Parts: sequence; structure tokens; C-alpha cells
Amino acid sequence: MRIEVTADTFRLAQVFTISRGSRTEAKVLTVRITEGDVTGWGECVPYARYGETLESVTTQVEGLSGVLTREGLYDLLPAGAARNAVDCALWDLEAKRAGKRVWELAGLAKPGPEITAYTLSLAEPAEMQAQAAKNAYRPLLKIKLGTPDDMARLEAVRAGAPDSTIIVDANEGWTAEIYADLAPHLVRLGVALVEQPVPAGEDDVLLGLERPLPVCADESAHDTSTLARLKGKYDVVNVKLDKTGGLTEALRLRTAALAEGFDVMVGCMVGSSLAMAPATLVAQGARVVDLDGPLLLAEDRDPPLTFDAAGVHPPAAELWG
Repeated sequence: MRIEVTADTFRLAQVFTISRGSRTEAKVLTVRITEGDVTGWGECVPYARYGETLESVTTQVEGLSGVLTREGLYDLLPAGAARNAVDCALWDLEAKRAGKRVWELAGLAKPGPEITAYTLSLAEPAEMQAQAAKNAYRPLLKIKLGTPDDMARLEAVRAGAPDSTIIVDANEGWTAEIYADLAPHLVRLGVALVEQPVPAGEDDVLLGLERPLPVCADESAHDTSTLARLKGKYDVVNVKLDKTGGLTEALRLRTAALAEGFDVMVGCMVGSSLAMAPATLVAQGARVVDLDGPLLLAEDRDPPLTFDAAGVHPPAAELWG
């Protein structure tokens, strides 16, 4: 096997802002694994929140050698971006060698489109209302919050998109007291779910807290090993392949979370259609799907995923899997 990792940059359609900062481009790593005359590929987005950089993840991938297997990766790489790209590349390679689709190899039902959230960039309330109005035709909007002006922004988005379902992501920016204070207003404004209201290391404060709307674990949930400590704090688990370390573990986490009584959300970092393609398999039947990364880009892979009124469609074989 030959492993190649390259850094790729995709321009965003507009400046994208969350409480942690702004960006104008998506920087990703593309991993290609070649065996004979067949090449499989995958993409990951290193995330500074978890101590990852383009350089550190590249070093992890370049340190691999020999014949790789998806199961063997668990002894070679921890959950995270590096294992994600390699795992997804191995799935793609296996599918191409077998002349089958990944969903068939994984024993899954044939996938279909799923409605996905569309994320509005953090801005002043008037600008967010304008963004919401422009996207009011979308059935599901997501707002990044976690600032002192959260309610003004939320009210503005609801005014701009009166019929859309709204989910909010606090990005660890609240306290338990702030959540308790805001929750009735979130319900009043028709918010369907709130992601990670408090810091992951401080989420014991959610134990026993009344949750009038579902609370989703994002930064607190990585792979199946983190599932047990979410009990009593969260209602939903956000499965992201860059956190689980690939499709293999993402499917396991989805199964385990559902068995433990959690609902499942499937999310993403800001990446290209190649990063979203494996996640569309995990997204089948999820309570919330948030795979809008390609919609935020000014340029994408060829061929890209299809997004239409039915949602985000599974990838064509020419893209992945």
C-alpha cells in the first residue's frame, strides 16, 4: 500500500463566523491509499479544539506503513481526524476493489437523501435576519450562538425565517444558569435542539437539570468510549467522523447511542463533499442531519454531492464509496 497525504484549501462562499472566530477558507487534508492500480481517498479537517493541526495530522498519517486494515487502525491511531481520513480511504479502496458500494459492504440499506441543516454565520442581529430571510425556504436552519447577544440574534433569525425549524449551537459558551434562563425562550421561538450549551469538561452541571428542549452532546461526545459519561446530561449525541476517527467507529457509535436511548445527530466540520460523503451513510434516519459543509464553499470536489429540496444525497461512486 502507498499512502499519500496532501493539504487542500477551498474558498468559502462568504466569511463564516462562530463565537471562536472567523474564516474565509476551509483547510483540509486529503488522504489517498493506493494498492495496485486502485486508489481510495478520504478527507479530514484537523480541529484546533482537540489539539490538531494540519501538520500534526499529516505526521500521524505519514507515520503509517505496511498493509493497513480498518480494524488494525484502532491499534495505530486514536480517534480523530487522521484516523478518519485513513479509515474512509480504506472503505473507498475496498469498495472499488470489490466493485460494490460502501453501504453494501457495511450491510446497510441503500441510502437516500436526508434533509440537512444550513448554518447561518454569526453576525449582528440585522445581518442574521437578512441571512435568515434569504434562506427561509430551507426547512432547517442552524445558528451558532454563545455570545451575550444570543437572544437578539435568535429573535432576528426567527423573524427572518418564520417557518423554518431552528437548532442552535452554543459552542460551549453558556453556563447551566444561562441555559436554564434561555431555555423557555428557545422553546417559545420554536428551537428544536441545542448543542453543547456548556464546556465539555464542566458538563456534570447538566445532571438533573430540567431540559425543556433536547440537549445534544458535541464536544463531549467523541467515540463509543465517551458514551457512558453522557447519561443523564444529554438527550442527543452528535456523531462527527472527524471526532470518531472514521466511518467504522461512527457507525458503531450510532448503533450504541441508539441502544442506550439517545437520539442521534450527524454533524460535520467545514469541509468538501468528500468529507460529507461517508457521513451521509451515518445520517440515514438521524434525528438531525447537519452536513452543510459544501453549501458554505465557493468551490468543491468534482463531482460534488447533490443538494436539493429532498436534502443531501448519498455520493455518486465517482466521488466516494
